[in-house]
Amino acid sequence: MYRASDGYLLQYRHWAAAGVPPRARIVALHGIQSHSGWYTYSSRRLAEAGYEVYFLDRRGSGLNSRDRGHALHSERLINDVVQFLRHCDWRREHPTATVPTVLLGVSWGGKLAAVTALRHPQRFQAVALLYPGFFSKVRPRWFDLWKLRWIEAIGWGLGRVPIPLNDPALFTDDADWQEFIRRDELALQTVTVSFLLANAQLTEFLQRTTAQFPVPSLLMLAGRDEIIDNTATRACYERIAGDRGTIREYPQARHTLEFEPDRETFIEDLIRWLNATFPPPAIPLHNR
Repeated sequence: MYRASDGYLLQYRHWAAAGVPPRARIVALHGIQSHSGWYTYSSRRLAEAGYEVYFLDRRGSGLNSRDRGHALHSERLINDVVQFLRHCDWRREHPTATVPTVLLGVSWGGKLAAVTALRHPQRFQAVALLYPGFFSKVRPRWFDLWKLRWIEAIGWGLGRVPIPLNDPALFTDDADWQEFIRRDELALQTVTVSFLLANAQLTEFLQRTTAQFPVPSLLMLAGRDEIIDNTATRACYERIAGDRGTIREYPQARHTLEFEPDRETFIEDLIRWLNATFPPPAIPLHNR
């Protein structure tokens, strides 16, 4: 675990890379309801491919039991990610090696990852966004946001709101994975009014920003996604990715690619993109 600047202790899962040193370090962020425990298979596969993986559980989510579903504002969430990078630097197993950093965001975590990378471009050498929650299919109206701001202003920022994702079929068609989601005691079921306003702040930034990623980036979309608005998300990504973006879409997939029967397809695509972005150093002719 690591301690954020406000004293909050955040948990994370770590997979050491098979290679020494790792080809890159991946810092991963999960969705609004999920946590790092949903993505152990892909994280292990990435580690086997030579990438060190740090999968952070967002404050109030997953293994973090304090203040469930709460964040004061978007700056707090962004700062958690940036400060976590410093923690990863501190505990790096190979301090003399130059190891690039990839920020990877899954579902809602893709929104936080994109904003963090745009706000702190010098901290990352690549960005991977897996079915990112830039824009959901059910969006709050301006009047709903006004009500939330009024509720917070009168001191009810800790008020609870259910996450409208209680049907596991939204995430996957697979019956076993649906049962996994139903039984998952760490899955988040509610968030606070303050968290919803922090989410709105991230959305507004993406809608208004003129910044672009100065590094290679990847967007992966699930074609049958009932959670994410793929059309709006793709349009936003094309604007912020510039000429160094790559898009992969899986037409038959539901939201969570990790839970697809052919999940190896997207994992292999992700690894190929990473390998192309971070090729191994050339071997001098006299050493061959």
